[in-house]
Amino acid sequence: MTTDLYNNSAKVIDKVELPDRVFGTSWNPDLVKQALDAQIANVRKPLAHTKDRSEVSGGGKKPWKQKGTGRARHGSIRSPIWKGGGVAHGPTKDKVFAVKINRKMKQVAIFSVLSKKFSDGEIRVVDSMAVAEPKTRLVSGIVRAFSEKTPSALIIPSASNKNVYRASSNIPKVKSLDPKSLNVLDLLKYKNILIEKDAVASINDHYHAI
Repeated sequence: MTTDLYNNSAKVIDKVELPDRVFGTSWNPDLVKQALDAQIANVRKPLAHTKDRSEVSGGGKKPWKQKGTGRARHGSIRSPIWKGGGVAHGPTKDKVFAVKINRKMKQVAIFSVLSKKFSDGEIRVVDSMAVAEPKTRLVSGIVRAFSEKTPSALIIPSASNKNVYRASSNIPKVKSLDPKSLNVLDLLKYKNILIEKDAVASINDHYHAI
């Protein structure tokens, strides 16, 4: 398949070939949802934590002797049945929320999102986004040329284009992503996606699970 090739000023200068396996995959919302849920779960960190009897303070000595007091026998004030004792079966920070997803499934989900974005006209291929200096205004000007009303975009430059990564790091609603680090969350989050021409080849070469 072919699409328009743009320059930094959002002017069409040529045509460029795109790999069908990357940008011609059918839309699979169920798989995309599964990959998105897995990605969100894998970065989730447990916050709720209650102390069990091994973590609360005190309780080093038996409250009273085993026999002869007329009271129930107890071995430690850390017991969950004591006020101030440990909590039984409470939430702990050791809980793991990670979800495993097959590498091929993840790749198909990424291709599915790229294909959907491409068919909706939300992906533009740029000949070169190289800037002479890592200046915010230079990269911001490129983004505004493609999205004047909503200056928001996901930029996928070639891995060697270091100035773009540095210059876009502090632009609100703009993110630069390495072509070998694509993920469903970022692809869905940004309406406009700008892909450098050389990055297209990197994507096609790197993702070869299928």
